[in-house]
Amino acid sequence: MRIGIDVGGTHTDGVLIDGNRLVAAAKAPTYHDNLLESINQVLQAVLAGQDPVRVQTLNLSTTLTTNAIVTGKTEAVGMLVSAGPGIAPKHYRIGDHYHLVYGSLDHLGTETSALDEQDLEEAVAACRDQGVKCFGVASKFSPRNPAHENRMTEAVADQADFVSCGHLLSGQLNFGRRIHTLYYNSAVWRTFRAFAAALTASLKGFQLQAEVNILKADGGTMPLTRANEMPVQSIFSGPAASVMGILATTRADHDLLMLDIGGTTADIAVFAGGQPLLEREGIAIEERPTLVRAIRVESIGIGGDSLIQVVDGRVIAGPQRIGPCMAAGGPAPTLMDALNVAGMAAFGDVDRSRHGLSALAAEHQLAPELLAKAAIEAALDTLAAKITALVREINTKPVYTIHEILTDREITPTQLIVIGGPAAVFKDLLAARLGLEVTVPPLYEVANAIGAALTRTTSHLTLTADTARSRLSVPMLGIFRPIAREFSLLEATAEAKRLLAADLDQAGVAMPAGEIQITQADAFNMVDGGYTSGKNIRVEAQVRPAVVGRLENGAVVIRMTGSP
Repeated sequence: MRIGIDVGGTHTDGVLIDGNRLVAAAKAPTYHDNLLESINQVLQAVLAGQDPVRVQTLNLSTTLTTNAIVTGKTEAVGMLVSAGPGIAPKHYRIGDHYHLVYGSLDHLGTETSALDEQDLEEAVAACRDQGVKCFGVASKFSPRNPAHENRMTEAVADQADFVSCGHLLSGQLNFGRRIHTLYYNSAVWRTFRAFAAALTASLKGFQLQAEVNILKADGGTMPLTRANEMPVQSIFSGPAASVMGILATTRADHDLLMLDIGGTTADIAVFAGGQPLLEREGIAIEERPTLVRAIRVESIGIGGDSLIQVVDGRVIAGPQRIGPCMAAGGPAPTLMDALNVAGMAAFGDVDRSRHGLSALAAEHQLAPELLAKAAIEAALDTLAAKITALVREINTKPVYTIHEILTDREITPTQLIVIGGPAAVFKDLLAARLGLEVTVPPLYEVANAIGAALTRTTSHLTLTADTARSRLSVPMLGIFRPIAREFSLLEATAEAKRLLAADLDQAGVAMPAGEIQITQADAFNMVDGGYTSGKNIRVEAQVRPAVVGRLENGAVVIRMTGSP
């Protein structure tokens, strides 16, 4: 049996799945100041009458890291950065404790300037004086040679609670993205660690002995122990759960769109040939590009709890949310209240929706029904414009799915799959507005949790080999070792697969060799003095995002817990 839990902006959903059969489903309010309470409520509901010993896996998607960054509840981070050829590291400055340490490596990893120990000592002392306990250390070209990062890590070891180290984060060479990723990883570390400890203790109370995994932005999972070291990977895991929910509940091999309408936001994703698109380089956090691999999802502030306002005579729905809809006890009229008044829904206390919308309409000399209709039209306009712009943007650049890059191919979606609480209400409205076939899966209300439950562990690594220098590097695993000058691309490919499988096995994840995919395998001759001196080999291996099974059609009663 598997449990999937998706912590959303408004509700936390949970499901219990036995094989490919849904056994139980539940919803609870999301208490942003106490996410554990939301999780406990859905666990109690889905485990009622069940044997917890049978549960082998618990997969969780959480808003924890996203909320910490959005609300500014992050840790001060001491950034220690050394340079190399190209753009100076001062241009990537982030945070209040950013220190440049003189020293550089070239693109081959050769030290061209030693680290300045005085610079390093002064940076460490400044962080100590300011009470900084979490750090990020970055050296340009550290995936080729980690010596400078290792030295900076050693320098802060006595005063650091946590250090994010660049070469362990990614084998990619994008210096700016690595710096930003390090910063955010350390900034959310303490918050995530405290949550993980509380979650582990709570699960013992339920007598659960399952392996616990956290959903990543790329649509896969990672063991909780690894998430403690790489919490930034869990950012935007909610939208990834939506996408995996489509794969787990819908059979599709064509271009399509997904729209997940929640209480706070709507998430939009595009599928090419039935496969979700991937942000290959990494997502942006607070408009700063990172190395966090992610499924391509666009979020927009339209949901059932989107606030309705009249500004200069124009009716606006969203992006602001100040609480639940009035039908659920909220303080002001929202989009769901408008749907109630328009007769398109009958959610909660419909009379309260009418009262709230009538009061707002009277302030602006409008009829309540006209206000409701205008609010719904405004929301549809916003959704349609975003969907159209997203498809247009995707078709102007190379597109990557979780399988491969698609070239010379225009994506032309003909179907829209809608999930989330208000999905059924929006089905016909969106079909009329977009001119697409719009479908709502049978389990649309808990599709995110289903996606989380059935998602498998993913991982990736980059292996490089320089046969002229007889050196092999797998930065993310901390492997830097000698090789024979005759080392071949075939050997490199086999070694990448072996190392990735071994790393997953160490984390307690058994992965058949056939499930490890090689996404890049290149070898280039290196020329010195007019003669070939060796080969530069690069191999990327991954376990791609996928679901472990497809849910059989069926229905269960979704238990509602907690207060509205």
